[in-house]
Amino acid sequence: MESYYLFSDGELKRKDNVIRLTAPDGRFKDLKVEMTREIFLFGEVNMNTKGVNYIGQLGIPVHIFNYYGFYSGSYYPRETNVSGQLLIAQVENYTDEKKRLYIASEFIEAASFNLLRNLRYYKQRGKDVTKEMDEIKFLRKSIGKMEDIQSLMGIEGNIRKTYYEAWQKIINQEIDFEKRVKRPPDNMINTLISYVNSLVYSSCLTEIYKTQLNPVISYLHSAGERRFSLCLDIAEIFKPLIADRIIFSLLNKNVITEDGFEKEANFCYMNKAARQKVLQAYDLRMKETIKHRDLGRNISYRHLIRLECYKLVKHLMNDKEYEGFKIWW
Repeated sequence: MESYYLFSDGELKRKDNVIRLTAPDGRFKDLKVEMTREIFLFGEVNMNTKGVNYIGQLGIPVHIFNYYGFYSGSYYPRETNVSGQLLIAQVENYTDEKKRLYIASEFIEAASFNLLRNLRYYKQRGKDVTKEMDEIKFLRKSIGKMEDIQSLMGIEGNIRKTYYEAWQKIINQEIDFEKRVKRPPDNMINTLISYVNSLVYSSCLTEIYKTQLNPVISYLHSAGERRFSLCLDIAEIFKPLIADRIIFSLLNKNVITEDGFEKEANFCYMNKAARQKVLQAYDLRMKETIKHRDLGRNISYRHLIRLECYKLVKHLMNDKEYEGFKIWW
């Protein structure tokens, strides 16, 4: 199965049994629908209802990014793989504060462990991140002691803050990065984080769609209106493994530099060439495989996300207690 990243302006529509993207100059690209997992749109693309209906029938999510490369939203096809029993279990585990806190704590336990693994990797390569590692280890001791989601989110925020303080030491380039700023990102590092994180969110949403989980019922993030909050939960675990490691690699190899960014009055964004380099690295990372220590076979990073969804399903259905994914290599 392929993920398609489409930068071209033009029109996306059904042509016989394919989805065709036709550029303004008449050139076109046909997407093999039977091999399409998801579509990322980055250009000014028009879609007619015939094309949207076909994409929906095939169950292909479409993730849309605006002119500046910021995530706008997703077209989430009508769910066909549904379970009333699982939906009831999802809601029960959200409304029961103790059950919700357990799942949310597991997300933070796993995410913070994975952050530490990143720091340990760079410490072994001569980066002085001992102070940040010690602080995160200390903060992690409080995760299981939290009695409500708000306090847990406070611990998570402090862990992230400490982790980001180490980035000045990890990244070889001269960077201006003191704190995480999201809306809008104000410098190249915050822009890069927002961009790659949004790709991870989108991929998590696609993998959730392939399961019977409802994407709007989450546990760490509040289940609010107008957002698929469960993909934010799942993404917390995989951002250190996928997003952060891509960013460190691109910057330390000088694949991405300040030349790839533009500044407007109050925000910073990547130009098209830089975004394409990031997408290439992201696609390669998602296809990369590791030998799973429990399954005993090679699986892709993308499939790790699907497995995490299934683990959550088993927990909700009282088959096996959920433990968040932790990097073992």
